[in-house]
Amino acid sequence: MENKSLGKSIILGVSLLAGLSLLGTFIYKGLKTFSDKDRIVTVKGLAEINMTAVAASISLSYSFSGDDLKSIIESSEAKKNSIIAYLTSLGYNKNDIQVNNIDILDKQKYFETEWQNGQQVKTKIDRYTTTQSLSIESKDIKATEDKSARIKLDLVSKDLTSTITTNYTFPELNSIKPKLIAESTKNARIAGEQFANDSKATLGKIKTASQGQITIAGKYYYDEDGGADSEMPKEPYIQKARVVSTIVFFLE
Repeated sequence: MENKSLGKSIILGVSLLAGLSLLGTFIYKGLKTFSDKDRIVTVKGLAEINMTAVAASISLSYSFSGDDLKSIIESSEAKKNSIIAYLTSLGYNKNDIQVNNIDILDKQKYFETEWQNGQQVKTKIDRYTTTQSLSIESKDIKATEDKSARIKLDLVSKDLTSTITTNYTFPELNSIKPKLIAESTKNARIAGEQFANDSKATLGKIKTASQGQITIAGKYYYDEDGGADSEMPKEPYIQKARVVSTIVFFLE
């Protein structure tokens, strides 16, 4: 009987010891995991990509004003035909010249009241104003600015003065977004690895990540959030897309 009791005691003791050891292991791993969760590093990854315009155009617009609507419409039509003749002389095909419908503003009055020397005075104004615009596609995107400058000077010399603007079409942001995000994540990891090395640790998995707003900067377009430290492209046919991602890594 004593031997049986002794055997049961030994088995119970061994089981208790094994259970305590296993419990200690779980507690250690749990504490280590909890401790590792507190060891994190937050880094930012910057990515910038230049986007080149895929299309460009030159727009020309002019206006006339007066009280005789028929007369100013005729003047607008005559100027339009003269400008088209000039553009075709440069080698543009008439089919390549887009002519927008003439816009007519009718103020429905001939006088306006304004203050002069402390009293109201009626001043004569033109009742009608017409605006006409044309546009042409520029096949040589990089030379668009030079072409528009030449056209502007030529029209002035021919008494066909017009407002000249250049327009560029850039790739959709969605077409470069994956590459932009991947680059910002890569740069964030490089920064995180440098911090981990300095801390005698190893960079672990990503805990959280947040993507900043994609901003655009260019000669004719600038997003206020684009970052003053980012160099703006000088060429009008290039825009810079920029994003900063914030990533939190575990440190092991």
